[in-house]
Amino acid sequence: MDVGNGNVERGGGEGGTLGWLVRDGEVLASAQLATTARARMRGLLGRNEFEGALVLRPCRQVHTWGMRFPIDVAFCTGDGVVLHATTMRPWRLSRVVRRAKFAVEAPAGSFERWRLRPLDVLEVKD
Repeated sequence: MDVGNGNVERGGGEGGTLGWLVRDGEVLASAQLATTARARMRGLLGRNEFEGALVLRPCRQVHTWGMRFPIDVAFCTGDGVVLHATTMRPWRLSRVVRRAKFAVEAPAGSFERWRLRPLDVLEVKD
């Protein structure tokens, strides 16, 4: 599945699993895709918890205003190369990552468990 083909609102609804976040053939987590402006704007807002990953496409910057928990964020090229990864507490604004085409959000601590690092290559699969 191309990261740009999913849609949280139409392809499974809130909380629906639409694919798998994969690195080097290893499944890291279930993945929801947010590719419409509405789905990207909503993101993880209003949720008390979240399992898996949310993929926002297109995306070069994220915020955690109104979030109830900290998140890990990775900004990736169109080919899935991780350019920048960070952990963000609620009420923060990330830097703009100009070369990023999409972002992956997950609960804080996920990237450490997955051993996700810059230059890793991520993809979303059915």
